[in-house]
Amino acid sequence: MEWFTASEYWLSRLVFQRALAGLYLVAFLTTALQFRALIGARGMLPVPRYVERVPFRRAPSLFHLHYSDRFFALCAWVGCAVSVALLAGLDSWLPLWGGMLLWLVPWALYLSIVNVGQTWYAFGWESLLLEVGFLAVFLGNDEVAPPVVVLFLLRWILFRVEFGAGLIKMRGDECWRKLTCLYHHHETQPMPGPLSWFFHHLPKPLHRAEAAANHVTQLVVPFLLFTPQPIATAAAALMIVTQLWLVLSGNFSWLNWITIVLALSAVAFPADPPDTAGAPLWYVVVVLVVSALLLCLAYHPVRNMLSRRQVMNRSFDPLHLVNTYGAFGSVSRVRYEVVVEGTADEVPRADSDWREYEFRGKPGDPRRWPRQFAPYHLRLDWLMWFAALSPSYAGPWFGALVERLLENDRDTLRLLRRSPFPPGAPPRYVRARLFRYRYTSWRELRETGACWERTFVREYLPPTRLAGAPGTR
Repeated sequence: MEWFTASEYWLSRLVFQRALAGLYLVAFLTTALQFRALIGARGMLPVPRYVERVPFRRAPSLFHLHYSDRFFALCAWVGCAVSVALLAGLDSWLPLWGGMLLWLVPWALYLSIVNVGQTWYAFGWESLLLEVGFLAVFLGNDEVAPPVVVLFLLRWILFRVEFGAGLIKMRGDECWRKLTCLYHHHETQPMPGPLSWFFHHLPKPLHRAEAAANHVTQLVVPFLLFTPQPIATAAAALMIVTQLWLVLSGNFSWLNWITIVLALSAVAFPADPPDTAGAPLWYVVVVLVVSALLLCLAYHPVRNMLSRRQVMNRSFDPLHLVNTYGAFGSVSRVRYEVVVEGTADEVPRADSDWREYEFRGKPGDPRRWPRQFAPYHLRLDWLMWFAALSPSYAGPWFGALVERLLENDRDTLRLLRRSPFPPGAPPRYVRARLFRYRYTSWRELRETGACWERTFVREYLPPTRLAGAPGTR
């Protein structure tokens, strides 16, 4: 069945599979190290409480059958182990059906996690990893050449990621149409990286060129993915360069990296293909049936892309098989940050000894330079950016965060860079204040050594202590 496979893409498949396994590893490791404080039994949004009110059919997950922190940790670490095995190429040593089952394991485990992760896992790159991971199950191993239809569907995902993001920008904030959004974006993005300050201070004409190049890459280049080689490879390479630019300019979890991985599947590497057997009939049937199903499910994201009321990052089925994507349909002009502080004083006053909690990634101390974390995902830091935009975003979990800080909860403190209070001496009160942050100028950086300048805006949460604690009114 020569029509079914494309042997010249065997190296593209190999690179794609190993890179995807690496991203799976990052995703499971992020979960294993953070889940207890976020969604554990004593987390801010506990899984047991969630599965009590959300039925299995709406959010299929292993944790509807059983939940304990130990079982959740086991699933996360098993996901890490299987990802390492796939990264090492174990699927190539198994029969075709065995390799497919091995790829199915991390998909099923991560689906179970995302479907109970609530707001902590409500990011587009979670669904994107699941959609791409599901297709990887049917890409085959060394026994057969890559199926043409699966390679096409991978490009179809990449097209929707890029084209959908381009459309949401053109329909959204007018600064994208005026090519001025990047005057603000590098300063106001959710989690700046170590080079973001320098990107922000690039000349404005270059910012306009960045925006224009973004429109070309997202609205024109995606169509070239479906043209003959070497044009498709050139289009994919241009997307990879654009994504690497974004990697340098900020921390966007694994969004940029999985887009790069998708683009690699469209690259025709110059290498002689190995000898492979013809695809067995059962494999052909399975791949064609699954592909037909995915194309039918694509109706909803295509309709969304064509709609004037286009939405970003939404799943249209509980298995996250086909989704819609997009980012930064609107760009903030001003950066706000919620600064969380605690005091051990018996009576909280303005002049009390308030000590600031330091987060790992989000801006805090104006003199502390941002670090590079992506593709690792600091979930609490990302949600704190949303909390600064509006308290409504933080309503479900911010009170629980404050409570855990008042308890000096070990798992919660592990999410932070530093707590100002020793383990045996929790604060009596915790408060939150809203500040406006802006990048310093070159002159201010030389004079003060600070990359940020911040100005107090208002109280975000008044001094709060645990209910029932001595002195509580």
